[in-house]
Amino acid sequence: MKHLLRRHPIPLRTHFAHSLVLTYAFPADVLRPLLTPGLELDTYTSDGQEYGFAAVALVDLRALRPVFAPPVLGTDQLMTGYRVFTRFRTPGGRTMRGLRILRSDTSSPVLALGGNVLTRYHYQLAGLRCRLTGDRLEFAVRSRDAAADLLVAADLKGTATLPEDSPFASLRDARRFAGPLPYTFEYEPRDDSVTVVKAFRTRWEPRPVDVEVRRLTFFEHGVFTGTRPVLANAFHVAGVDYGWHAGVRHGTDGSRI
Repeated sequence: MKHLLRRHPIPLRTHFAHSLVLTYAFPADVLRPLLTPGLELDTYTSDGQEYGFAAVALVDLRALRPVFAPPVLGTDQLMTGYRVFTRFRTPGGRTMRGLRILRSDTSSPVLALGGNVLTRYHYQLAGLRCRLTGDRLEFAVRSRDAAADLLVAADLKGTATLPEDSPFASLRDARRFAGPLPYTFEYEPRDDSVTVVKAFRTRWEPRPVDVEVRRLTFFEHGVFTGTRPVLANAFHVAGVDYGWHAGVRHGTDGSRI
């Protein structure tokens, strides 16, 4: 019965006070072992090298709640998420671009429990802090297992360019991997199905920002051990209404169930 609940059955909505997403490039073969049946890696080729991308999303959420509840009943939360950029194809030839969630962190025991009961977003409890000082936005995360510690500051003023070692040829190319994308995908091994969750949002105009990443431990473990993460882009948005529809089940071939 538990696996039946974990299909994102409740549509949610919230308000993004801030969303800061750092996208890191890796050789595509590093990320492919993280894919589940039905998913393909969303890649970009530069100078003959095929890259895949993993994103670190840091979000200051306001009034997170089911869509049928008024904002006053919502909860304000800080969350972080680690995702891989993927594609999911349907039999009719449609390609959905989206994300596979590797891990999520929150300081709320209620959100962690509810998230792990109703989704496969892999919530962990952590200490999170967000501070805006003038044009400087800082996020700090201290995870219980030390596997997702993070300390980053973003400069929200001025005009940023691509990071020095970014594989992207232009900001236009980089924006395609700015995240979050329209869909998330989660595999259900018991019946070989994929739950597709579609997001909805108001205006979405991510701005490139310069960031200082002082600590990021997630890419020191598992398939990332011994790799060299390359910061490919960093984008910020603020003041955006956002939400997620209830999950829809598909076969691994993309067909609706």
